[in-house]
Formats: sequence, C-alpha cells, structure tokens
Amino acid sequence: AADARTPAPALRRTARRLGRQLMRAARATWPSAELDALAAARPQGAHQPIVLGLTARSAGLTPLEAAYAAAYESVSGPAGATVRLLRLDPFDAVAILARLAADIDHVAAQAAEAAQHVSAEGLDALPAASAPLLDITAEQHATTPARLFAS
Repeated sequence: AADARTPAPALRRTARRLGRQLMRAARATWPSAELDALAAARPQGAHQPIVLGLTARSAGLTPLEAAYAAAYESVSGPAGATVRLLRLDPFDAVAILARLAADIDHVAAQAAEAAQHVSAEGLDALPAASAPLLDITAEQHATTPARLFAS
C-alpha cells in the first residue's frame, strides 16, 4: 500500500532509506517486538511513515501525537533546508513554522480521525492525496549530478 501511494521510484527509495534510519534509532530507543518483526519482514527497509507509526506506538504515543510528529516533521525539514540553501535567518524559519501551527493542528486532527477507521475499513480509510509535481521533481533530482538532499 505504501508503494502504491508513492508512485515515484526515487521517493520510494528515499522513504525506505529514511525508514531504515528511523528503524535503527527506534529499536535502540523503544525496543518492541513489532519493530523487530517489521525489520525482519522488510530487510531492505519499510517506508518511513510505517516505521514512524510503529515507533510512535512503541514510544506510547497516541494516534494524535503520532500525527503531530509526522506533520511537524514534514514541514520542519523543508524549513531547515531554507536556512541552509537560501541563507534564511533561522529565526525567520522558526517564525514560519509557528505560523503553520493551525495548519499542523488541522492536518494532525484529520490524520488521527482517519486512523480510527483503519481497523474497520482497512487502508482505504487513509487519505491518499497526490502531488504529481513532487513526483516529477523527485525523479529529476535523482538524476542530477549535483544532488542537494537525499530526501
């Protein structure tokens, strides 16, 4: 299901690489049989969002707290990149993140609500928004000799 929701091969590779990295940290920090089982089942790496979900459960987070972690991670990485690439003042980047708080709240609430329906409805209960331009630029970036970031 994660592969189907990630059509660009470059993004699938990155999601698995980030998943392997998170898995290593998660198993060291919050050991669990579920993380061990996923690592054994996916030796090439599970997608980062899958690992994040199991990590959150292993850490004792609620679905809403896990959704906040995912939502914040999705905006904080690009904000950090603007500091490095555009030489944006770090305080300006943090101010942008602060202004995104209401949007992060909204996204996290929607994700937690959708997660409540998975056990009864299956993975189809999860939203599957797409970003074709992101897929296209990820593939272009993967073939560019001067790579800026891995993800």
